[in-house]
Amino acid sequence: MNTIVVLGAGKIGRMVAHLLVHSGDYLVRIGDSDRGSIDRITTTLGRAEARVVDFGSDADLDGVLEGATAVVSCAPFHCNPRIAERARAAKVHYFDLTEDVAVTRRISELAEGAECAFVPQCGLAPGFITICAVHLIEDMTDVHDLRMRVGALPRYPTNMLRYNLTWSTEGLINEYCHPCEAIVDGELVELPPMQNLESLIVDGVEYEAFNTSGGLGTLAATLRGRVRNVDYKSVRYPGHNTLMNFLLRDLRLQDRRDLLKEIFEAALPTTVQDQIVVFVSATGTWRGRLTERTYARTIYHQEIDGHHWSGIQVTTAAGVCAAVDLLINGRLPDRGFVRQEQISYRDFVANRFGRYYA
Repeated sequence: MNTIVVLGAGKIGRMVAHLLVHSGDYLVRIGDSDRGSIDRITTTLGRAEARVVDFGSDADLDGVLEGATAVVSCAPFHCNPRIAERARAAKVHYFDLTEDVAVTRRISELAEGAECAFVPQCGLAPGFITICAVHLIEDMTDVHDLRMRVGALPRYPTNMLRYNLTWSTEGLINEYCHPCEAIVDGELVELPPMQNLESLIVDGVEYEAFNTSGGLGTLAATLRGRVRNVDYKSVRYPGHNTLMNFLLRDLRLQDRRDLLKEIFEAALPTTVQDQIVVFVSATGTWRGRLTERTYARTIYHQEIDGHHWSGIQVTTAAGVCAAVDLLINGRLPDRGFVRQEQISYRDFVANRFGRYYA
């Protein structure tokens, strides 16, 4: 039986470990730097080995990776290069959830000539959103526009930002502050974050969307020369963008991200009653006619195996667990750098983990 190491026992790591353990096909070894997190997951998930691991220690990482088939990093994004380095040394397949462009570039460098696979940016966006987008355009020609929109939102917002913390605060701030890759008129460009505000309606609910970084993953570079315009935006309830621009630009908190993180975590409550809004639209030529294809879905928090899980936990964990499953079963390359756009949509939604998106 294959041993999968899950590094990070936070919200997403717990869900990843739960899905893998309950599949009955994997031995799961969990590592986290916080003893309290390890104790909690040991209590709730008895059929897994758990230990304290310092993500900055080569010795700790080498120890937890020994004898494993793959590692799934649910650790903070800045820990991933070192984890990937040790995975390469141990010849262990590497998966992560990062949106950070610089980190992914480093993972790509480590994948060159490796005897194991490196599959970064699994999860929701990048991740499923990329797989879905490629599926929509696969038999189109002269693709004009590919629009990718994702939001992790509270179902019952009560504050002025109309937002609750449902995933990494550090990751949230990161995507609000970094340049955003896109294709405009066939050219690969970088756009400023928080700009190009638009409105959209999904399942009868009005939202707004604006540029944020990282959601495209490697897709922009892959589609350069094939699609005229490609962009990714985060979805929020109307009014969020204005208030965030006030905080980031007017109060200059984009230059004091540690302070902004402290404010958010002190003032914005978490919630498990969330919803994931996914909207992908492709416009191009199909069977000789200009055609638009759209995937739109809202995925809610839910109960699985007698436990209540948030929508962001389910969708993110389902994405990376499906990628692990597909690689182990020979549906993905087992060496080198593997892009999300190499994953077949049909294989993904037919998978026991990917079915949460089907």
